[in-house]
Amino acid sequence: MSIDQENIINNDQIIEKAKIFFKDEIVQNHIKNTEKLVNLKEFQVNPFLDKYKANFLEGNDDAISIAKALAYPRILGTSINTIFGNQLQKFCNTTLEGFSSTTSGIDIEFIDKIDHRKKYCQIKAGPNTINKDDIITIKNHFKGIRNLARTNHLQVGMTDCVVGVFYGETYELSNHYKKIDEDYPVYIGKEFWYRLTGDVNFYSKITDAIGEVAKEVNSKELVNNVIEKLAQQISQQSFDEI
Repeated sequence: MSIDQENIINNDQIIEKAKIFFKDEIVQNHIKNTEKLVNLKEFQVNPFLDKYKANFLEGNDDAISIAKALAYPRILGTSINTIFGNQLQKFCNTTLEGFSSTTSGIDIEFIDKIDHRKKYCQIKAGPNTINKDDIITIKNHFKGIRNLARTNHLQVGMTDCVVGVFYGETYELSNHYKKIDEDYPVYIGKEFWYRLTGDVNFYSKITDAIGEVAKEVNSKELVNNVIEKLAQQISQQSFDEI
């Protein structure tokens, strides 16, 4: 992708696409996953801890309190985090389509707005979203790119293969990322978005834009309905025997 082609990409368009993506993909999938939680079989019930959590949360272990203790962590934690991670590739293909890469193992390619070199970038969600096995996988992808570049008489240095982490701060990076960073740069949060767009404030702008979408979402009634139906199932059978 030439520098001229990349310059066509408008930062405002990225933000607008991000808002549409969040509304159409993240929010809608979050709603679907929340609706499933009316079924007690969606949970791995621990009658000891779940009763404890109900008491810790509400001061009692009646059916409604147990339902809240089961559903809230899934609705506000596991579910939305999983959705965001699973939709990351689609985000790259749509919102960041102007940077899309056809290179195996690479999500996007861009001209770094700081050092003005072409970067081959793998995208990750947050500072704790890779495991130990990912270290070797990522390094092997980057090694393959550099070997191919040498075969084609291209100059691709180790600092031209990078990991871009959508959100977080450098001090939050897990040890797995730090192992990668020993050989290949890991850019996270503000620095990643600055290098990608050339706008030092872009990270704040895009997260604020997502926040605007969030203000349009009020699923209180949905959540209350899920809690009530889940509580009905709990009250209809012995929780200790589930």
